[in-house]
Amino acid sequence: MIAENIIYVQDRITAACRRAGRSPEEVTLVAVSKTKPVSDILQAFECGITNFGENRLEEAAQKLPDLAGQALRWHMIGHVQSRKSDEVAALGFHLIHSLDSVKLARRYSRFAVAKGITLPVLLEVNVSGEATKSGWIAYNWEKDDAVRLTLWHDIEVVLTLPGLDVQGLMTMAPIVENMEETRPVFQSLAALRNNLKQTFPDRNWQHLSMGMTDDFDVAIEEGATLVRIGRAIFGERE
Repeated sequence: MIAENIIYVQDRITAACRRAGRSPEEVTLVAVSKTKPVSDILQAFECGITNFGENRLEEAAQKLPDLAGQALRWHMIGHVQSRKSDEVAALGFHLIHSLDSVKLARRYSRFAVAKGITLPVLLEVNVSGEATKSGWIAYNWEKDDAVRLTLWHDIEVVLTLPGLDVQGLMTMAPIVENMEETRPVFQSLAALRNNLKQTFPDRNWQHLSMGMTDDFDVAIEEGATLVRIGRAIFGERE
């Protein structure tokens, strides 16, 4: 079943890229393996999937050592408590998608400097305005000067911290029945990335991590470079 699901997802990625005039090679599929056993991850790996996402530190801390001998790239996509930042950083994630505050950025920076490493991160921003979503407040940033000023200030602070390689932005769209309703959220994130490119041109803003099982087609059409797919690959979570 996992093999068939992967083919189905990859076909959808290809179709969305075709509609947007993009190459499928521009989009990385991150298989979200939270709550799923190592055996499922290995099945997906045998089908060519090499990028896997985990939401919870405790679960990742068990899986990563068990799969250390495999050529996997791990992504931390869930919210990280500041007090657990050192543990997350120590696990050696390929990319941390969920850097969502200056406080957390400073903790990561101190760890990275102490260890002599560089942590690749994405800045998580809340462009939908939902109170349940993590990330820097960025709702209506295009028109709200106060939101924009605060956001730009915090991002400038993060970019000055040593040991961090900011590679782009991440967001989560609201859960809706009509996936077209997510399009403005993805458009807003893409526009935000483009504006940040102009303000901070010396930084690498290559990634837009947006889109999950129900809405990744729309996210790709709006520029996603990383899509986080769990249920469509592994089935419903237990």
